[in-house]
Amino acid sequence: MGYRHDLMTSTANTFGFRTVDEEQRQGLVNEVFSSVANRYDLMNDLMSAGMHRLWKNDLINWMNPPVSNDVPHDLLDVAGGTADVALRHAHVTGDKGRATVCDISNEMLMEGVRKAETDPDGQKLTFVQGNAQDLPFPEKSFDAYTIAFGIRNVTHIDVALREAFRVLKPGGRFLCLEFSEVQIPILDKAYDAWSFQAIPRLGELTAGDRDSYQYLVESIRKFPKQEQFATMIRDAGLEHATYRNLTGGIAAIHSGWKI
Repeated sequence: MGYRHDLMTSTANTFGFRTVDEEQRQGLVNEVFSSVANRYDLMNDLMSAGMHRLWKNDLINWMNPPVSNDVPHDLLDVAGGTADVALRHAHVTGDKGRATVCDISNEMLMEGVRKAETDPDGQKLTFVQGNAQDLPFPEKSFDAYTIAFGIRNVTHIDVALREAFRVLKPGGRFLCLEFSEVQIPILDKAYDAWSFQAIPRLGELTAGDRDSYQYLVESIRKFPKQEQFATMIRDAGLEHATYRNLTGGIAAIHSGWKI
């Protein structure tokens, strides 16, 4: 792929294609999401041509949570500020289905709270501010852990994966939806052109914020490829790590289990 850089399993010293001090990185990422919070869904529409909505449906479908009113199911959705995934979970689970949305960005959480207030199933959601690398929950608390388009913004991905393992109950499932490596010839070049030429320009026109969109495009190219990320999931202690490519690999869902 034309723009793809050599990838490492750590993003600690990268901010997009820039090299930064590890201590600076989280603050820079926080500034991005503070800036784009009220346009986050629009951002994902631009970056995925609207496909992220279908991909999130695929995430919930693969999770296959119980729909019975008698079966509890506790989801932790990390970096899920605007509650897109949590509300999808709420819509398909029974009365005992619950979702906790955890995000480091207060601005993103407030967008999720506003969205939940207008949804009939919004009362099934709880919002907690917290860092994916140091989750404010006891071990063995959740039946499922999801993170959608968030893990590439974490400074230490391996630490976040170990935290996912810690808070899952035995038999619990980890699911990650993330932009990934396009694996279809021609589509990869078309997606590169869209990403680097169109998306920052659209971000500037629609949101007055070219730099944030430039970072988000670059951060995709710094994220581990599908097989490499599956290995990281296994290294964190999660078993049966597999993945499904979506739209030719523009995005992928990774799955792992705490056995």
